Amino acid sequence: MSGNGTTAGDDPLQTAVWRLRSRACWADAAALLPSATAAGALQRTTLLVERCLYTEAGWQEAEDALRTAEALAHTDDERGAAACERGYLAYAATLHGVRDRADEARSALGRAAALIPPGAPGRALLDFRRGLIAENLGRSPQAARAAYRRAHAGATAHADRLLLSFTWRHLAGIALREGELSEARHGFAESLRIREELGYLVGTAPALVSLADTESEPEASRLREEARRLFRLLGGVPTWLARHLTPPAPGAATA
Repeated sequence: MSGNGTTAGDDPLQTAVWRLRSRACWADAAALLPSATAAGALQRTTLLVERCLYTEAGWQEAEDALRTAEALAHTDDERGAAACERGYLAYAATLHGVRDRADEARSALGRAAALIPPGAPGRALLDFRRGLIAENLGRSPQAARAAYRRAHAGATAHADRLLLSFTWRHLAGIALREGELSEARHGFAESLRIREELGYLVGTAPALVSLADTESEPEASRLREEARRLFRLLGGVPTWLARHLTPPAPGAATA
């Protein structure tokens, strides 16, 4: 889930990978990368695990890529990154009801924490994923907020703008559930702004819907309609966004 998008100085391969990834073409992006090196195998794994989260499909391909990455990892950084992906894949499978792998997710992220030192580039992503588990599997918003804040600080320090879009979004989600509307609106707006600037299309529709939840009419409807347009453009991805985009039936009561 980490990444900085494209800039003029980027490697052409990484630019191509980013453009495919941002348009929900994870398999095509992964096919461009070498699978015989630790770095290539880890990046392929990241792409295919992210596809699982967004599409609720491709689980075996992600598992196979992850095993390759684990086999090729030799340094603590590489082993830590692979463990972080192991935890994230287990989290995604649990979240989507494929299989309860919550214990595996926690264990893998714990191993990653022992291998990735505080302040290292990969630590912010690890902190973010530990926040996801605390929020969505542990139902502990306080622990999640603390993890997201650590991730936010780390992403800021390492100029990881894509990760910042996620930390803004999830901190805003907690604020919204606690009734802090202004704080939530600001966080969702920042997340959307970053994703639009990066061209992260696959993450833009969810950001639009989240911001719409903090706005009054007619702005809320405009944002949701734009989200529907992007959702259709990307072939119904993210799959889990569909239930948030279904218009109310004519005459249906609304709260």
